[in-house]
Amino acid sequence: MTKSGQLWGGRFTEKPDQTFAEFNDSFRFDRRLFAADVRASIAHANSLARAGVVTADEATTITAGLVELLSAADSGTAIFDGSDAEDVHSFIEGTLIAAIGDAGRKLHTGRSRNDQVATAFRLWLRDEIDKIDDLIYQAQAALVGLAERHSTAILPGYTHLQRAQPVMFAHWCLAYFEMLKRDRGRLADARKRVNILPLGSGALAGTGFPVDRDAVAEELGFDGVTANSLDGVSDRDFAVEFTSACSLIMVHLSRLAEDLIIYCSSEFGFVSLSDAVSSGSSLMPQKKNPDALELLRGKAGRVFGHQMGLLAMIKGLPLAYNKDMQEDKEAVFDTADTVNISLRAAAIVLDNTAVNEERTRDAATAGYLNATELADYLVKKGVPFRTAHETVGRAVLYAIDRGLELHELGPDELRQFSDAIADDVSEALDLRATLAAKGTIGGTSPGRVAEALAAARLYLER
Repeated sequence: MTKSGQLWGGRFTEKPDQTFAEFNDSFRFDRRLFAADVRASIAHANSLARAGVVTADEATTITAGLVELLSAADSGTAIFDGSDAEDVHSFIEGTLIAAIGDAGRKLHTGRSRNDQVATAFRLWLRDEIDKIDDLIYQAQAALVGLAERHSTAILPGYTHLQRAQPVMFAHWCLAYFEMLKRDRGRLADARKRVNILPLGSGALAGTGFPVDRDAVAEELGFDGVTANSLDGVSDRDFAVEFTSACSLIMVHLSRLAEDLIIYCSSEFGFVSLSDAVSSGSSLMPQKKNPDALELLRGKAGRVFGHQMGLLAMIKGLPLAYNKDMQEDKEAVFDTADTVNISLRAAAIVLDNTAVNEERTRDAATAGYLNATELADYLVKKGVPFRTAHETVGRAVLYAIDRGLELHELGPDELRQFSDAIADDVSEALDLRATLAAKGTIGGTSPGRVAEALAAARLYLER
């Protein structure tokens, strides 16, 4: 090897330019694939032994050396320090050869860095998806916990950021619960396509050695093997799909953050955040800022950018592998890191959120939020909906002119707008009746919300 861990150089007579080497090398970031690559290398060594390419003793020596590398890394030994390896794959092989001699030189038989990289990347990403799935679960649990702590709270619901209709606060929490539930489903679906083994594809054409790819896949926990060697080494769909799923996770966290940022403002005062997840101003002593939420909102764009970067990177690549694909690692690594910390932060913020139930209830009774209920009341009395809609609009204008809410107008006063209005209109416009009327599946009636909350808790327990 021409330098520590460099896997090529036999046909070269000059050393790489230093700037080119810095530009080309990826060890500074792809060392994160170390454990995944060692695991895949052990499975490859076992495969070579089964195929008779290396002896059983050589396979044992190779495996022991690789296990020792893992142990050294796990023990905190600075095994990476001072290495001038081109990438983590070169580092592993170079370090292994230095430790066990010529047996280590046989490990790369029948594989290329192209299928080696793709295998380690998929192994690493599979583990990260599992970690993120667990963090989504924890965020869902925090939402359910917040809903249960304020199970009777009522909140004004909004469209166009204008008060629209009252909803149970728990109903609001469960809306985000459902978003995160879909996120888990998307990740699980993406994981299926991540969990396919490319090892055995070689550089692009397959391998001339009789390795059992299915056995390697089983050993590493893959669900199957890639069906085409060209595609096996050049496919990065799984990376794009992962960042796509993560982009939607961040969309949902950003929307959650935006709601809470608005709700904890002085103008709204619906919720308060504990000091544990807030910060102050260097100038204004009175300030208490929702920085954790603002960061959740801000970091979403970072993940979106990684997805677009990956799409742009692969859009014009000819088959099969191209060095452009080295750019996939940092985008996916940072996406995973950003989503990881964002989900953890979201769960902590939710655990440190309290609702001002009196304020939210007062807000839910102001702003003519029961106008739709008055229209529905008229429909139930036989008035066509479009007529009822126009009638209620006139009643709202009348109430606005007098500085009153609809439920503050008596039956006789409302009857001037429609003869269909009877004395029971006051009961229909009561806040509790307004909520109770939304009793269809998925509605915000207290009964339906209680059912949905119980179902969410059961989902978490399962």
